[in-house]
Amino acid sequence: MSTIVDTFIAPPCHEQIEILHQDAHLLIINKPSGLLSLSGKNPQNLDSVHYRLVQQFPGCTLVHRLDFGTSGLMVIARSKEINAALCQQFSQRAVSKAYSALLCGYLRDDEGVIDAPIAKDPARFPLMSISAVGGKPARSRYRVVTRLYHDGLPLTRVRLVPETGRTHQLRIHCQLLGYPILGCDLYGGRVLPGTEQTPRLMLHASELCFTHPVSGEKIDACCASPF
Repeated sequence: MSTIVDTFIAPPCHEQIEILHQDAHLLIINKPSGLLSLSGKNPQNLDSVHYRLVQQFPGCTLVHRLDFGTSGLMVIARSKEINAALCQQFSQRAVSKAYSALLCGYLRDDEGVIDAPIAKDPARFPLMSISAVGGKPARSRYRVVTRLYHDGLPLTRVRLVPETGRTHQLRIHCQLLGYPILGCDLYGGRVLPGTEQTPRLMLHASELCFTHPVSGEKIDACCASPF
């Protein structure tokens, strides 16, 4: 059985992590696009959200991740106990998330649901694929915010809500819908049609709602999209 090797080398990320909330138990941050959530096995991929934050907050751990190209909200635990409590909320789907995205083309419907199971695609690592046989259930909702032109090209800004948390879920679901996320290097939309311009992945985690594991307070974090 052949070993899957990740040959990706992340270019340097010069943007800083913005700390939006900090207390004795957790952090809420705004991750820049182009920064790994966790350091990779390759020493050239050392820089990451965790690598940076652990310098300032020893013992902190990631509760969840965002893709390399995705920016936006992440919650960081400052102890193992808090990590366990927050992970339980994620596993019980007690955490709600919403994303802002720019999709290629004009969506026909103003809102809808994408319900399509997702599986690993070992032949095309790191891609995932839609698979009715071996895939895990995956469901996403979308709502059109506005339809616009950018350099004469039709784009649709949408609010995406993943009801499950599969790898690359929003990216592959938008591809399945026929409107890939602009700037997506894995599932179409990488280059602006009719140009040579390759933008960042236009996907931003803009809303994150959960219960503070110590105070019991409902946390509704919001972070406006940079695009």
